[in-house]
Amino acid sequence: MGNIVEEGRRIGSVADIQVGDMNAQAPVGTTLALMERSMKVMSGVQARMHAAMKKELRLLSGIIRDYMPSEYAYEMDGDFDRQKDFDSRVDVIPVSDPNAATMSQRIMQYQAALQLSQQAPQLYDLGKLHRQMLEVLGIQDASDIIKLPDDIKPSDPVTENMMMLKQEPVKAFKYQDHEAHIAVHMAAMQDPKMREMVGQSPFAQAIGQAMAAHITEHVAFQYRREIEKMLGVEMPNEDQPLPEDVEIQLSRLAKDAAEKLLQKDQTEAQQKQMEQQQQDPVVQMQQAELQIKQKELQHKIQMDTAKLQIDAERISAENQREGARLGVRLATDLDKSQREDQKEGAKLGMEIAKELAKGDGR
Repeated sequence: MGNIVEEGRRIGSVADIQVGDMNAQAPVGTTLALMERSMKVMSGVQARMHAAMKKELRLLSGIIRDYMPSEYAYEMDGDFDRQKDFDSRVDVIPVSDPNAATMSQRIMQYQAALQLSQQAPQLYDLGKLHRQMLEVLGIQDASDIIKLPDDIKPSDPVTENMMMLKQEPVKAFKYQDHEAHIAVHMAAMQDPKMREMVGQSPFAQAIGQAMAAHITEHVAFQYRREIEKMLGVEMPNEDQPLPEDVEIQLSRLAKDAAEKLLQKDQTEAQQKQMEQQQQDPVVQMQQAELQIKQKELQHKIQMDTAKLQIDAERISAENQREGARLGVRLATDLDKSQREDQKEGAKLGMEIAKELAKGDGR
């Protein structure tokens, strides 16, 4: 009997594994390999049953599609056609996993997935992965324990702050007032009392990361809304694929809108920076000193201008007096010259008269 059992194991490549002898610190891959070896026969049976059930369900789907009436025998919300529901495009398959015959195998697989997710968490939907792990473990109400983004309902910003403080998931929605949400979240993060109280919590880092991630969500939606304002129309739904020509045209329009938005934000940032600088006490003192220096310079310019004006008036008065003196001297010299000319004329006249008198005596 022992030889028969041994030969059977050799044919099936199966080996017994004592659970108590397994190393708890062994890598997940090693444990999975040992379990696969021990469950090779059962896994083969499970895979063949899965394939057989898949064929059976396809046969039933074809029979229902071809031989049953299109209308359902019970009331349903909406328009449904049985033949269209069970046509060849619907692949009816069993819900079993042919690669994991036991719950322990499925648990080990999810543990391996969780270990991989720690190396690159941005590539994984951790919420969905953890929920499926709970379902594999057979825990009831896994959807209430771990909420996925589709399960989160919209809330006001204060409620969102409360949920993040309690480490509950939150989600931003497109229609919300993102500026108001960002302002409320930033106010909570900058509140010194809140920062002091949250800083004493062992989950302070996780809360801060959740707040930052949620604010980033609102920033993304707000950026999209600003681009739509620049475009003048709403952008298509981001979850739907775009035709190539539409995507190219939209990209070109978005480029112009992004440049306009950049210029607008840069102008607002410069104005805000100037306002902050004006409110800075050091800057205010520097501006006051500059104003004093400007007033002193203006006063000096006014004094210099007045002095120049006085000097010009003095020079003008001196020029007028010099001109008057010159005029008087010229007038005096002219009068003297005229008197001398008159004297010379009279003397010349007398000499001429004398000459004439002498001539008459002859």
